[in-house]
Amino acid sequence: MSTTGPAAPASPFAPVVTPRWPAYATFLWAFAFALLSLYWALGGEWLLDTIGAAVTEPARGGDPAVVAAVWASVAVKFAAAVAALGLLQRWGRWFPGWFLVGGGWLAAGLLVLYGGAGLVQQLLMASGAVEVSETFAPVLYWHLFLWSPYWLLGGVLFALSTVHLSRALPRGGRPDAGVGR
Repeated sequence: MSTTGPAAPASPFAPVVTPRWPAYATFLWAFAFALLSLYWALGGEWLLDTIGAAVTEPARGGDPAVVAAVWASVAVKFAAAVAALGLLQRWGRWFPGWFLVGGGWLAAGLLVLYGGAGLVQQLLMASGAVEVSETFAPVLYWHLFLWSPYWLLGGVLFALSTVHLSRALPRGGRPDAGVGR
C-alpha cells in the first residue's frame, strides 16, 4: 500500500523559469523605482532636485497635470514590478505566452530606448556638442550618471527576463505545459 497520495498542485508563486535572478532583479528594479515615485507623490523631497526644475517646480506648485503624471508613474512602475514577477512565476501563465513575451519585449525596448537615447543626448551635452538649457544644466550629471543608466538597466533586465521566459515556453503549446513541473 502506497503512502504517497496524488501530487499536490504547484503553488501559483512557484518559479517556472531558470535562471531566476533576472526576473527577481527586474522586480527589485521596478519596485524600488515605484517606491521612490510613491515617496515623491506623497510629498517627499529626497532626490527630487535631481530631476529638473521644469518638472519639480510645477509639481511643488500643485499643477494638476504634473501631479496626475506622478501618480500615473507610480501605478505604471508598480505594474512593471508585478509584470516582472509574471515573467517568472506560475501565476503569470494565466496569460498567453505571446502576451507575456510581447509585453516583456515592449517594456525592454521602451526602457532601453528611453535610457539609451537619454544617455546619448546627455553625453553630447556634457561634451559641449549640444547646448544645455539653463534649467537642465544643474541636473545634467544626475541624469547622465543616475537616471538614464537606471532606465537603461531596467530595459536590460526586462530583456534578460524575457529571453529566459521565451526559452522556458514550449513551442506551440500552453504557456504552462511542461514548464516548471
